[in-house]
This record gives sequence, C-alpha cells and structure tokens, in this order.
Amino acid sequence: MASALPFFSLILFLFICQFTCITHGEDDEKYIVIPASSWKPGDVCSGPKAIAGTNHTFLVITHRHGPCSSFTNKKKPTWKEILLRDQVRVDYLQNRVSKGNSELQIQNSEISIPTNIGSAIGTNEYIITIGFGTPEVTQTVDIDTGSDLCWIQCNPCPPCYSQNDPLFDPSQSSSYNPISCNSDDCSQLPSIGCSNSQCGYKQVYGDGSYITGVYSYETLTLTPSDVINNFLFGCGHDDEGLFQGTDGLVGLGRGDLSLVSQTSQIYSGTFSYCLPASPTSTGFLQLGAPADTSSLLSTPMLTNAGNPSFYFVGLVAISVGGQQLSIPSTVFSSGGTILDSGTIITRLTPTAYAALRSAFRSYMSMYPSAPAIGILDTCYDFSGYENISIPTVALQFSGDATINLDGSGILTDSGCLAFAANKNAGALNIIGNVQQRTFEVVYNLGSESIGFRRNAC
Repeated sequence: MASALPFFSLILFLFICQFTCITHGEDDEKYIVIPASSWKPGDVCSGPKAIAGTNHTFLVITHRHGPCSSFTNKKKPTWKEILLRDQVRVDYLQNRVSKGNSELQIQNSEISIPTNIGSAIGTNEYIITIGFGTPEVTQTVDIDTGSDLCWIQCNPCPPCYSQNDPLFDPSQSSSYNPISCNSDDCSQLPSIGCSNSQCGYKQVYGDGSYITGVYSYETLTLTPSDVINNFLFGCGHDDEGLFQGTDGLVGLGRGDLSLVSQTSQIYSGTFSYCLPASPTSTGFLQLGAPADTSSLLSTPMLTNAGNPSFYFVGLVAISVGGQQLSIPSTVFSSGGTILDSGTIITRLTPTAYAALRSAFRSYMSMYPSAPAIGILDTCYDFSGYENISIPTVALQFSGDATINLDGSGILTDSGCLAFAANKNAGALNIIGNVQQRTFEVVYNLGSESIGFRRNAC
C-alpha cells in the first residue's frame, strides 16, 4: 500500500491541477487567472493608456463612480440597484425591437416615444467631457449607442434634475441658435410643436425619465483642435429622471441626429471606444478610423428595418474553456443580437444561457458557491483566495470575429457570472458593456462593419 500512495497523490494532484494550475500551451486557452485584489475598490486613478499613432479626435472615458470621474458623489450603487435599472433598460430595448417603429407606451405613460429619434434609459455608466457654446462651457455627458439625440440641460430649467456642473446658459453664448417652428429644419425633425415659437422636442426613456426642450444649433468643442460648428442638439428646459448627475447625453446611434451622423463628413462615419476594466482606470472614445486596423477582428454590422438606429450583429456561437457549446444556430438568430453600450449585463436566450451556465459551473466546481444576486444566479465565495482561476469565455460572431473576453468581462466584482437569461425564448440577445471591457470596439458605418481589438485600454 505504501508504494501506491505516491501514485495516488500524483493522480490527485493532476485532477486538482486541471482546474487550478495555469501553465502554458493548451491551458492558456482554457483558463484566466484573476488576482482577488483586483476586485477591491480603489481610490487612485491609474490614468489613460497611451494610444500610439492616432491623429483623430480622442476623448477620455471614465466610469462615473470611480476615482477617475469628475463627479463629487462617486458612491457606487449596490448590485441590486444596478440590476433593477439594467432590467428596465433591457425590457425597453426588447419592446422597441419587437414593436419596430410603432409608437410605444412605457409604464402606461400617456406620452408616446418618438422612435425615430432613438432612446434608451439612464443606466449608462461611462462619461466624457466636452464643451458647448462660445465661450466654451465644459459639460459632462453620458455616451450611449442606443440613442441618437444629443442633449444637455439648459438655463432656465426650474424642474431639471440635479447635475454635477452648472446649467448651460444659452443666453451667454454668442453661437447659440434655436430652431424656429416655421423653419425647414423644424419640419424635418420629430418635433412635438412650438415653445415660444421655437421647435420643441420631448423624449421619454424606458425608466420614466424624460427630457423636454428646444432643438438648437451650437458650437460643439470635442478637443481644442476639434470644433464642430452648427451642431444640432437638444437644449433641455424640463428634464426629470434617473440621469445620476450628468449634464446630458451624447447619442452614438446610427440615426441622423447622432454625433456620428452629424460628423460623418469629418470622421467618415467611424468611431470607436474602449471601456476600462475597472472604475480605477480610463478608456477612450475616438472619432475617426483607428491608426492600426491590422489586429481588428471584424463582423458585419446588421440592420433591423424596424430599428435602424441600433447596432445589430450576428452572434453565432459561444465557447467556454476553449470548447464550443452545443447550441443550435437558430437560438441566436431567432431574436437577433445588438451590441449596446448602455446595457450592463449581457442577456442571452434561455437555451444559450443554460448551456453557458452549465459549462461554466463545471469548471468552477472547486469554489464554494454564494447566494444569487438578483438575475445573477451563478455566484461564488472567493474569501481566502489570492488568485482565482476561471474558464475562458469566447463570443463568436459572423465573419472572422471571435473575441476572448477579458476576466473583468466574465465575472462581476461581486463574484458572479456576468451573464443572464432573457425571460422569453425568442427575445433579443444583448451584448452589454461588461463583456466589451478592454476591447476597442470600432463602428464603421461606411463599410457597415464592427471590429474588435483586444487589450486596448
């Protein structure tokens, strides 16, 4: 028996090592090691990562709740609060896609949403700083690929929600020009009518938040050397809702009112962003094509006739630990898939999510489970662990784009698998911003393609 113990010990070691030992070769495709310390909240901003060779408009993206943010109140909401608001956005997007361009009523509201503008809700986590007016006034705004209209709050605004910066005062800007009701410009906009002879708008978001104001032209300053004259935006005078202190929103959708479309003659309808892995680091928003496209993995940008503002992609497969899951292709194609910067947690059809969850749990069996957090039903207790080994997760899109997710795109900082199931089998798949972290995501409206580059921020 004594001579058998070393052999038994070797077998036991190899059994354990298949889950916990990260070496090289094939195992590099199966596991990612995450230091447990990376989930501890930090209070120091690591600053922007240098982007070599870029000569395009470059803006720094920060997480609103991290030390890199300019916000005075940086307290992060609980995961319960985050998921509740995230679900409202998902429900809204699902309804928009299922109903197409028909008018949609949200939460029994009597106000119909102008679907040709494109709208989402205030769950956006990522912000940029830009300037409006002459002289320039700095404004901190959300970015959102699920919206088209660009807007900020304007003085006077007695019922406006509380924001981080002073309200923009159009009376102090020499370049401000409101659009009149009887102008050709107003007749071509989704206007709700006149307000003091000015072309008015009202946009309702899925959480009940709304913005009301006048369409106007103004000078937009992206950087000191990138100034856009006669930029069309919404000057809000009655705005209420859960916008969490930002001064407004920049829509990056495909519609005519978005920043992308309005600057297409300058930047050729191309932009990219990189969302940081954590709130202690920064990402970027770049207008114009990347300097180096050789490492991009591209997939066609699909179009939904009922929702032309959204960015649809062809999700075709998912792999865990280097092994493709057995999921029928019809599971992904039935509801379609959109890439969305405002949704936080990726939503998959129940069949796809069940396969992903089962495979992920099998690789994580050495870790004690933890209670579910809302819709996040695969959670673990990593107390006492210095490093955590998790299986790789890859998303395969049509074309040549198979992206291996960053560790921060697989597990949340609460220790849960960062995916969830849709309520219905035929519902829309949504690739949320957690899964997009550290990738440069390049949107090219000219070639109708979306590219991904790893480790960009």
